[in-house]
Amino acid sequence: MMKHIPVMLDNVMSCLGDISGCHVLDATFGAGGYSRKFLESGAMVTAFDRDPNVIADANKLANEFGNRFRFIAKPFSKMSELYEKFDAIVFDLGISSMQIDNPERGFSFRADAPLDMRMSVDGPTVRDMFEQWSVADMVKILRDFGDIKPAVAIAKAIKQQMPQTTFELRDLVHNPRDVAPVFQALRIALNDEIGEISRALNAVPGLLDIGGRCMCVTFHSIEDRIVKNTFRDWTSPHGDPHLPSLTPPQFKLLRAQTPSGDEIQRNPRARSAHLRGVVKSY
Repeated sequence: MMKHIPVMLDNVMSCLGDISGCHVLDATFGAGGYSRKFLESGAMVTAFDRDPNVIADANKLANEFGNRFRFIAKPFSKMSELYEKFDAIVFDLGISSMQIDNPERGFSFRADAPLDMRMSVDGPTVRDMFEQWSVADMVKILRDFGDIKPAVAIAKAIKQQMPQTTFELRDLVHNPRDVAPVFQALRIALNDEIGEISRALNAVPGLLDIGGRCMCVTFHSIEDRIVKNTFRDWTSPHGDPHLPSLTPPQFKLLRAQTPSGDEIQRNPRARSAHLRGVVKSY
């Protein structure tokens, strides 16, 4: 099992600057690497995660840092229910290393396990959804979230064979290059990852204090496109471009970053990462 190493943490800290005394929302707690760094830097941290398997790590931080740390065991879209302001909101999107490294979770095709893929322990598994999704549903999922050319053939094979395990699903995908995108697409659909990101980002402007920063680390083109387009909208003037009464943008865009060669060498999982950020102006 690969040791969990927070991706682009140094870049995030550099963008945030001095956060001592600040209130930071860690939207994706995971193994707690980001939250720990924020706390060690003197910040107060509120963290979200829907995976109950991370609660033990959250409890360790609560015992160590007391009331400077608060954990909320919910999807990060539920940040919209908060009524407070934050100096920074940080997202480390996508699947966590603990989830993919645990064969029992069914996220990886490198070990044989039941097809689960739930980021929480509630609701139907992806195997359950094979019963509910039509071929047309699965074709759309495979195309939209995996950009898979033989989506029709794979969707029909899934409905015909109803794979029970990760190896059974892997083996019905004829082209090995399509296996990872198939697993990614099904996982994204099952966990409504795109909806979660969109709902959480919609809540950010109301939660950030003036001067506050929102930083997002993304790992695949779908989530990166959502973040990039959302930030572009936030940092563009609004109104009729032919009239002088354009509303100035509420946010300023920060320079996008990718991991250094050294980080990728230390942590291969960083190779596809992008870091994007904005600052709230008013």
